[in-house]
Amino acid sequence: MTSLAAKPAISLSRIAIYAVLILAVLLYLVPLVVMLLTSFKTPEDISTGNLLSWPTVVSGIGWIKAWATVNGYFWNSIKITIPAVLISTAIGALNGYVLSMWRFRGSQLFFGLLLFGCFLPFQTVLLPASFTLGKMGLASTTTGLVFVHVVYGLAFTTLFFRNYYVSIPDALVKAARLDGAGFFTIFRRIILPMSTPIIMVCLIWQFTQIWNDFLFGVVFSSGDSQPITVALNNLVNTSTGAKEYNVDMAAAMIAGLPTLLVYVVAGKYFVRGLTAGAVKG
Repeated sequence: MTSLAAKPAISLSRIAIYAVLILAVLLYLVPLVVMLLTSFKTPEDISTGNLLSWPTVVSGIGWIKAWATVNGYFWNSIKITIPAVLISTAIGALNGYVLSMWRFRGSQLFFGLLLFGCFLPFQTVLLPASFTLGKMGLASTTTGLVFVHVVYGLAFTTLFFRNYYVSIPDALVKAARLDGAGFFTIFRRIILPMSTPIIMVCLIWQFTQIWNDFLFGVVFSSGDSQPITVALNNLVNTSTGAKEYNVDMAAAMIAGLPTLLVYVVAGKYFVRGLTAGAVKG
C-alpha cells in the first residue's frame, strides 16, 4: 500500500506573499477598471452611479468624441516616437560596440561622462535644448522633439549595449580581424545577429519613455505639433459646459493603449534581454 505524499502545510510567509501580490494587483487594476467602465458610460450614468458600477447603457460616444479630439496628436506621437526609438537604438548600438570592442585612449573616461546623462533630470536640459533647437530652426516642431529624445536617450541605449557587448568573448572579434573583417563587417555579420535580446530591451525602454513623455512635449512643441500626452492634459484641464468624464477616460485609454500593447506583446523579450546581460557591468 502506497502512501500519498503529504501536501506542504500553508505557512504564514506564503499567505503574506499572496496577500501582498493580490494587493499589488488590485492597486494597479482598480484604476484601469474604473477608467474602462467610465469610458463606456453616458454622462447621466456617471452622475447617478458609483465608480465601480457597470454601465446602465454601454455607449461608445465617449470613445468617438475622444478620438475626434486627440487623433491628430496621437499620430504626432507616432511620428515622434518611432523615428526617435529607431535612431537612438541604432546609434546606441554603434556606441556600445565601439566602447566595448574598439577601445581607444580615454574611452573609459568618455563612457563615465556619458553615464552622467542617465542621471540628469529632464529639467536641466530644457534651456540648452531650447537654445539648440532655436538655432537649428526646429523649435515647436515634431522633428525637434525627435532630436531631443534621440540625444537624451543615447546615454541609456549606449549603456545597455555596452554592458551587453562586454559579455561577448574578445576572441570572436580578434578572429574576425585576423580573417580581414573590418569595423562594420564585424558589427553587421557577427555582433548584430547576437544583439536581438538587447535590441528588444532598448526598443521597449525607449518607446515607453518617449511615448509617455510630457515635459519635453509641453516645452518643445506647440499647437498641432504636440504629442498626445500634452493633448490629453489640455483636454482634461480645459472644458466648456458639463464635464464629460467618459471622454476624458476614453482619451486616457487611447493614450495608454500603445505602451500597454508593447508590453503585452514584447514584455517577455524585455525580461530576456535584461537577464542576458543588459544590466551587467
